[in-house]
Amino acid sequence: MTDTASQQPTDLPPAWEPATVEAELYERWVDAGYFSPEPDGDAPPFCIVLPPPNVTGSLHMGHALDHTLMDALTRRRRMQGYATLWQPGMDHAGIATQNVVERELSREGKTRHDLGREGFVEKVWEWKAEYGGRILGQMRRLGDGVDWSRDRFTMDEGLSKAVQTIFKRLYEDGLIYRAERIINWCPRCLTALSDIEVEYADDEGELVSIRYGDGDNAIVVATTRAETMLGDTAVAVHPDDERYSHLVGTEVELPLTGRLIPIVADEHVDPEFGTGAVKVTPAHDPNDFEIGRRHDLPNITIMDERANITAHGPFEGLDRFEARPAIVAALREQGRIVAEKRPYPHSVGHCSRCDTVVEPRLSLQWFVKVEPLAREAGDAVRDSRTTIHPPELAKRYFDWVDNMHDWCISRQLWWGHRIPVWYGPNGKVECVGPDEEPPSGDEWTQDPDVLDTWFSSALWPFSTLGWPEKTAHLEKFYPNSVLVTGYDILFFWVVRMMMFGLYAMDGRQPFDNVYLHGLIRDASGKKMSKSRGNVIDPLEWLDRFGADAVRFTLARGANPGSDMALAEEWAAGSRNFGNKLWNATRFALMNGATVATEVPPRAGLTDADRWILDLTDAVVSEVDGLFDGYQFAKLSDALYHFTWDELCDWYLEIAKVQIGEGGARADATRTVLGHVFDVVLRLLHPLIPFVTERLWTTLTGGESLVVAEWPRPAGGAADADSARRIAGVQKLVTEVRRFRSDQGVKPGQRVKARLVGVEDAGLSSLVAAVSSLARLEAPDETFTPSASIEVSLPDGNVHVELDLSGTVDLVAERKRLEKDRTVAEKELKGCDAKLNNPNFTDKAPADVVAKIKGRREVAVADIARITARLESFGG
Repeated sequence: MTDTASQQPTDLPPAWEPATVEAELYERWVDAGYFSPEPDGDAPPFCIVLPPPNVTGSLHMGHALDHTLMDALTRRRRMQGYATLWQPGMDHAGIATQNVVERELSREGKTRHDLGREGFVEKVWEWKAEYGGRILGQMRRLGDGVDWSRDRFTMDEGLSKAVQTIFKRLYEDGLIYRAERIINWCPRCLTALSDIEVEYADDEGELVSIRYGDGDNAIVVATTRAETMLGDTAVAVHPDDERYSHLVGTEVELPLTGRLIPIVADEHVDPEFGTGAVKVTPAHDPNDFEIGRRHDLPNITIMDERANITAHGPFEGLDRFEARPAIVAALREQGRIVAEKRPYPHSVGHCSRCDTVVEPRLSLQWFVKVEPLAREAGDAVRDSRTTIHPPELAKRYFDWVDNMHDWCISRQLWWGHRIPVWYGPNGKVECVGPDEEPPSGDEWTQDPDVLDTWFSSALWPFSTLGWPEKTAHLEKFYPNSVLVTGYDILFFWVVRMMMFGLYAMDGRQPFDNVYLHGLIRDASGKKMSKSRGNVIDPLEWLDRFGADAVRFTLARGANPGSDMALAEEWAAGSRNFGNKLWNATRFALMNGATVATEVPPRAGLTDADRWILDLTDAVVSEVDGLFDGYQFAKLSDALYHFTWDELCDWYLEIAKVQIGEGGARADATRTVLGHVFDVVLRLLHPLIPFVTERLWTTLTGGESLVVAEWPRPAGGAADADSARRIAGVQKLVTEVRRFRSDQGVKPGQRVKARLVGVEDAGLSSLVAAVSSLARLEAPDETFTPSASIEVSLPDGNVHVELDLSGTVDLVAERKRLEKDRTVAEKELKGCDAKLNNPNFTDKAPADVVAKIKGRREVAVADIARITARLESFGG
């Protein structure tokens, strides 16, 4: 199109304003039933289950990343004709939810015990109905194409049946048992914790060395938890440690208690650590517990559930952190403190919900015997029933499944799935399934504990599809096609789902693929945390930039298994990309772009038309391959650069010229333009669904991109001649633009010019495009060239003569150049001063010296270039 060509109207507004259309578009998709596939029919299945967010949760950037990638995968498969199910739901989040409701009760001056168990659970259900699930509305804002008709909750009736069913099967198969073991205990939440509910941080503690016994029989141990010595039942040394061989089998007096405890030899002890002797407290340390089992040591519990000291003596009733300095002081008074080191940073576990320091505690709990289940989970990956992406993270998976400890599944809470076990007279125990009546009578009581939240969420891939019933959805959509989640919960959730899925579904894996992405960090690569003040709220970004910009930003940073740095300017850049796409499509529409059944025969197309069609085919193939490999960052970049660089910056500008020429060529270009925008909007839809939907339905008149066909490459060999000539145009235009800039010509200013040699270079038909792109005007009879540039192209050189008279303010340009030369000369002087100084060149790292030499070379080149430019001005 020339500058004066007429434009056609379009019903697209001048600017893309996400807030005005996103909610309406989303509800239209949901109401149309696009996200609710039927399980019957011949369409191949594709299924993803949403990692269920906590019922107490709000959308954070980790969710936004997860959901963006899952939505992109499902939208593409839906467009490819798959019966596509993205299964939504929420987790009841036992500890988190119970804590929230207990805090509400505390404001009323009440505790859960005031309500009783049934009353409290009823209160939690009321809270869920009123406040729970805020994140579901936030998912809609992001554009999640989930099947809302199948929304599930880990404590709804169907999932409760699944939990009871698998518990009873595991119990009867000997894979669930009850025993006293060391577990993670939160003295504030008053419950056992799973590993994932414990967060480790380096705390500044103390390391105290204590002498047990006296004289030749004395032995020194070091500990960070002096208060636990009250529960010591042995001192352990390595069997091969000759320093202590004479003491093994003897007894030593435990200070402050008067008890005699044995000195035992155990392979677990590291003779190189500390003194090579360790105190053994079986009831308060997991490693000590195992030593105790091997040596038949007693377990002495010296703390209650709130971590208060219960041992007899002056420390009874003290909190553990009050008891620690009191015990050290008492030992110091007796002369038994050999050394003290403060501060002594060491890793300490904290409750992820309340940040209380976790206490290892001997407790009677329910466990899953994981060894046979974990072995099956490892085999499923080894024999490729399940593939992990990226493959290098498979090693981390095997590290977990090959070295798992039995899983503590009981929690001392009231909110959750009650353990379906009843205790009766004379030690009777009965496990009850979902369709069975529990034993009756006053002598029978149900276990008061509930199951770990991860127990029910481990069933998610099949319980949400109707298991244990043989439903049509279970038959169609199990195994799930892919699991998308962060590598940080590879063990805590993924492995558990693998174990239970293989067990419940007779060796059929829960997922064909597991895609693991990294964590989101701030622009500096630091972990986001409230204490650092660097947390980014996706809801704020959704308000400011729109859903498409947030999604595209996250997708562009999603390299498999790698952490992602995130900054506001990247979201702004993604918004600019959406605006660019909007303006470009709007331009195409205003100039008659049409989507025809077929693209015109290539024989009647220009080089630029054939070139862009070939590039479009190539990007379709590239994006398909990258989608299949879960390479979201690469496919986003490929689409970004194709759309912005090739389509908008080059072809669209050439198309203006071709449309402006009118006739058959213009009609063909409009068809090519429509075709390319049709394809690019389809390709971009999984990543940025809202803006593409609005543009595509306007361009094509189609029903919705959600159910439009995914593009396929046309096939056939690319036109190498056209590509070579367009590459020549790009090089010629780029060199002319650079020359104009060096000469101080403003970017939008037209300059008279003559192109010599375009015929030999094969660009005769592209002269008008070159002139438009480089802002050149045809010469007239007064043309007098004042500058020239020669550009070497594959098929010949083009000589460009330009008349720059009157285009440059020589006085202002001279002043600017002289200022730039002064800066360059100062830089050169500074570099020379460093490079001529032996103290710098001899002592500075080689890379620093090389950097200074590189800066010097740039300065010298700048001075030469600027000087030549000034000399070209004459007097």
